[in-house]
Amino acid sequence: MNFRDNLVHLRAVNNMTQEQLAMRLGVSRQSVAKWEAGKSYPEMDKLLALCQVFSCTLDELVQGDLTAREADSSLAVSGSAQPEDVFGYDEQMRSFANKISNGVMAIILGVALCAMFGAIGEASEGAAHAISSNVFVSLSILLLFAGIAAGLALIIPAAMSHSAFVKAHPYVSDFYRPEDKARARSAFSRELIGGICCIFLGVCAVVFLADTSYEDVLGTPVMLSLIAVGVRFIIHGGMMLGRTNLHDYNKSAGEYLTPEEIASSDLPHEQKQQMISAHESDKRIGAICGAVMMLATIVGLVLLFASPFQLYFWLAWVVGGLLCGIIAVLMKAFSANA
Repeated sequence: MNFRDNLVHLRAVNNMTQEQLAMRLGVSRQSVAKWEAGKSYPEMDKLLALCQVFSCTLDELVQGDLTAREADSSLAVSGSAQPEDVFGYDEQMRSFANKISNGVMAIILGVALCAMFGAIGEASEGAAHAISSNVFVSLSILLLFAGIAAGLALIIPAAMSHSAFVKAHPYVSDFYRPEDKARARSAFSRELIGGICCIFLGVCAVVFLADTSYEDVLGTPVMLSLIAVGVRFIIHGGMMLGRTNLHDYNKSAGEYLTPEEIASSDLPHEQKQQMISAHESDKRIGAICGAVMMLATIVGLVLLFASPFQLYFWLAWVVGGLLCGIIAVLMKAFSANA
């Protein structure tokens, strides 16, 4: 017997569809179909995964005769069974959304605290307690870097974990039910509205305190704090909604894989070409955005040490981030229409 006959029998006797087996292995249904048709052969890691799925040895699967084996009750599924989240995709994406949104919020809160203590320090200049001004300015810088450090401590490990997950599972079959996607859309609507309301309240706060002695000490920090909460809601809601779009996940997996890894993967040829194209486009976007953010950093540092504009140095990164977002959207749009 050969591998093809063993695979066809084991899948059929366990009442498992090609899609269900593909989902367990982290490959596309087309890959399983090609294996069974003898048009291609799985790589070693997929062969070992098949051995685990069907509880057999590599020799039995590749060279033995397993066509007499009966169904395994632990594997059998009904033909109408709802696909399952075999790889823990949902848990991974929930954790990713929480850490990224909380990390961004922590950074903006650090800026808010920096603005507040910096304003207090400026207000105390010229007073009898001159040393307190230096203390508040130092504390404001310390809180700024503490917020940035806390945010990066959440964002960087989350990004690395997500990248490793995508590399290990570049293809995940859609297991979300229509009601799951409907709940995600409803949750996104609530978080989007809540985020907009928080940002609006922040703007109202700074307008209300404008031209008062509390504008810099209280107005700006309160506005930034509410913006931080609002941005957290919007980012979290958007990422939680995006996690249910597995078509986009499978398509964008090329961002985390090298061209060589894409070429050697068990993915359909069309998807490989899409991923390679997206990979090249993302490299161009990354290079341009890197240059923009380097320029924003230079401008931010200049503003930080320019006395009239110290309180607004953080705007450089906001503007840089917005420019990067605009550049990414426009380049992806033109790339899609090319």
